[in-house]
Amino acid sequence: MITVLAVHFAVAAVAPFLFRAWGRNAFYALAAVPGISFLWLLFQHGAVYSDSGAATEVFPWIPGLKLEFAFRMDALAWVMSLLVLGVGCLVLVYCARYFKKKDSDLGGFGSQLLAFAGAMFGLVAADDLLLMFIFWELTTILSYLLIGFARTRLAARRSALQALMVTTAGGLAMLVGLVMLGSSAGTYRISAILGQAPELATGPSGATVGAAVVLVLVGAITKSALVPFHFWLPGAMAAPTPVSAYLHAAAMVKAGIYVVARLAPGFAETAYWQPIVLGLGLATMLVGGYRALRQTDIKLILAYGTVSQLGFLTMAVGLGTPDAALAGLALLLAHGLFKATLFLVVGIIDHQSGTRDVRKLSGVFSSSRALGIVAGIGAASMAGVPLLAGFVAKESVLEAFVHHAGNGDPWGVVVLAGIVLGSILTFAYSARFMWGAFAVKPGVDRTPFKAVKPSFLVAPALLSLLTIAYGAWPAPVDGWIQPYAALFASTAPDAGTPAGQAGHLALWHGLTPALGLTAVTFALGLAMHYGRDVVARAQSRVPGWVDGDRMYQQTIGALDDIAVWVTGRTQRGSLYFYLAVILTVAFVLPLTAMVVANKPLPEGLYFIDPNSPLQLVAGAGIVIGALAAVKANKRFLAVLMVSVTGYGIALMFALQGAPDLALTQMLVETIVLVAFVLAMRSLPAELRDRTGGKYRVVRVIIGLAFGATMIFAAIYAMGARVATPVSLEFPRLAYEGGGGLNIVNVTLVDIRVWDTFGEIAVLALAATGVASLIFVRSRGDGIRVSSAIAEGAVGRRTRVDPGSRDAATLAISRKFAASTRDAWIVAGRTLAPERRSIIFEVVTRLIFHSMIIFSLYLLLAGHNFPGGGFAGGLAAGLALAIRYLAGGRFELREATPISAGTLLGIGLATAAASGVVPLLLGGQVFQTAIIELWLPVFGDIKFVTSTIFDIGVYTVVIGLVLDVLRSLGAEIDEHFEEQATAPAGEQEPLGVPAETSAKGKA
Repeated sequence: MITVLAVHFAVAAVAPFLFRAWGRNAFYALAAVPGISFLWLLFQHGAVYSDSGAATEVFPWIPGLKLEFAFRMDALAWVMSLLVLGVGCLVLVYCARYFKKKDSDLGGFGSQLLAFAGAMFGLVAADDLLLMFIFWELTTILSYLLIGFARTRLAARRSALQALMVTTAGGLAMLVGLVMLGSSAGTYRISAILGQAPELATGPSGATVGAAVVLVLVGAITKSALVPFHFWLPGAMAAPTPVSAYLHAAAMVKAGIYVVARLAPGFAETAYWQPIVLGLGLATMLVGGYRALRQTDIKLILAYGTVSQLGFLTMAVGLGTPDAALAGLALLLAHGLFKATLFLVVGIIDHQSGTRDVRKLSGVFSSSRALGIVAGIGAASMAGVPLLAGFVAKESVLEAFVHHAGNGDPWGVVVLAGIVLGSILTFAYSARFMWGAFAVKPGVDRTPFKAVKPSFLVAPALLSLLTIAYGAWPAPVDGWIQPYAALFASTAPDAGTPAGQAGHLALWHGLTPALGLTAVTFALGLAMHYGRDVVARAQSRVPGWVDGDRMYQQTIGALDDIAVWVTGRTQRGSLYFYLAVILTVAFVLPLTAMVVANKPLPEGLYFIDPNSPLQLVAGAGIVIGALAAVKANKRFLAVLMVSVTGYGIALMFALQGAPDLALTQMLVETIVLVAFVLAMRSLPAELRDRTGGKYRVVRVIIGLAFGATMIFAAIYAMGARVATPVSLEFPRLAYEGGGGLNIVNVTLVDIRVWDTFGEIAVLALAATGVASLIFVRSRGDGIRVSSAIAEGAVGRRTRVDPGSRDAATLAISRKFAASTRDAWIVAGRTLAPERRSIIFEVVTRLIFHSMIIFSLYLLLAGHNFPGGGFAGGLAAGLALAIRYLAGGRFELREATPISAGTLLGIGLATAAASGVVPLLLGGQVFQTAIIELWLPVFGDIKFVTSTIFDIGVYTVVIGLVLDVLRSLGAEIDEHFEEQATAPAGEQEPLGVPAETSAKGKA
């Protein structure tokens, strides 16, 4: 099972490259993945239906947190996987002819669709609540991308966002329920929780478990589009038809049904289960059927029909009896077959005729009889016509609810009557679909229809053949489902039939009450179809009091209005106001907590270490720097004084015996200072608009209160410890487990490696954010030579004629390329004379290589001595900063021919690989190995594999610094150069919006 998942996601990752090479035919290669997985699944039949009742795979992930890749393939998961993989394969085959050769972004679409198949398989096979939720959310994200495939269409973007909002909200509620359920059970294993479900429901935690089950059902009903969340599914029809056929007929919307079916054997008897499952299921069945009869788009007829059938399925799998469980899974399979068939047929009709409107379609059956026959089989199965899969499944469902109604419960009779009414509507909209898509309509011109190629029709045709085979010979399906039905061991009067005696699927059960209800359904359904004009007039007179989509839009609109109101009163454009609010909250809350707690100060408290009087000097420097920064009237001076406080803190770290922290703090302060100085070139030199008057006093009070509160909060925190610090074990863990003497670095790359991996991921995101704000055209990896550079290079200060700018640019580019073959720091050829510093160039030549070597030393020696990947990366970044300051943006480009984005990606990939490789070798994620060997010249070598992770950190930090230098340095340089060559009337100050500048000129 893990291999199946890995192959799905691996091929999805390389899918864009396949489409570049093979075009739309790459869909066939993608279809082979679920196709081969489907064959593998068939061979697992023996293991799944053995005496153990399931095939399991467990792979430890983070044992300390009880996280593991736990998969379990039982009867329910096996049947669902048949649907997910089989239909997924056929839909991908269908895509190869549905899309045109000129369609763009097919690689992304194919990748997302294949990844969705893998995520859906992982969802149904997961035996861990949290793992199941991870796959659940993956399907949500991928469905959002697939629904919004047509990014230029407003309807597609709106529908994708609506589906994401609704299903994500339900997913969050579901997560809370899953955590509550797992905590109450003491395990997150689904099979273990179901084993102890009766005790959980009736024990001391019964109320908590009941609430947890309700929250999980909320997630299920949002995913499966039950009332009142049904509106997102018809809106999702803005997606391409293959997406509708797979996600909204066979796979995604079945996820909620699967969760109901998975929990039903253990929790169907809880207090709120039946009202939610039967009540909302029946309402959804009736609302969907009613709305389907009002549609003029054949795709929307199927969409609302799907909503109706999802309600029907929810009732069947959630009733909690053996016969209903058998019938529910039978209907789930049948529905996947006939509804996928019909959606694919709609795609062909739309593709070949250019319309889906029943008022325009006429005579399509005579244009393509094969297509009409395939559609007729699917629609007849949906209506429950005998000899087909839909009939076999629906007869079983009706039989189960007849038994349920016969137990004397008046609500059982109401539910049965509602199901019959919903089935009548189902027959009517099935007939409406066939009439609307294929019939000859009086007064409507025959629809032009292109011939359908066999390769285009093969997928729906195969599904329709499976529908016939299932209906004619349901015994195999019955054998697949019986083990699941046997899980319902209740023999209470309302159980219908005892466990293990759930009946069997059959084409003919004799003259039963269920068959009589089917006959009534057919008769009234036909009557509704032939009286469709009367039905339409009656529906038109019914006012639309309640509309789910309108309620959603009103809710979102109200939230937007509230957001505008709140934003207008908080986002005033005043930095003083923002900081005042943030800092006030930041000191009021901790201060309140300290006052309420009334805890004593820790013993042995001192403010100055008597053994280190230099601390007093460092502290005085920090205070002086802070006060000077406040009083400074120049931006550069203010930033410089802030850096003085940072260097003072670095000195404090060094005096307290923390050389790693001191080194890192010093390097960070230096690189931040460089970044600030580069950015300030685009700002006025003087600090203006200082807040004065009464606000000056408020600022002083807030600043002093915040600083004092943070000091005492830290002091109280040190005295609040009641347990033994975990850090006391770090020295032993660092040496014995991590193989290093530097506790700080081993902690970062081994003991708490997950924290560090998250931090470097944030660094990469931050760098990308900076680049996206600065670069409009690209990330700035190419050299763009302005005419100002051309002038500086040839030693001329006269303006270059704009007509010859390209020629001058080409000339200097060639001159620069030639210069770099025999020299470096070629500022004489790339910088204007007034911008050069010969002394700085000489110093850079002397120290650049030494700094790079020193950074490598910090990287490699950091496991046992002060240093590490972060410090080494900062040192290398400072070396690049020095070279940029000496030679300008061309020198920076020459020093780092690799783009910043590539470096960030390589660093993250290296760090991730150091975690995944041990997993593939049978270890745990980020597990460290210590390799000891002897090499000539070097002698005994002790290599720790966590160094590879540190190399990733080193590369990410260099990429971050490079991005900052190119964003705040090279890009601003280019802007200045372009401004220098612009005519006097067209020059604008950097950082001033064009409209502001225009006003100034006026």
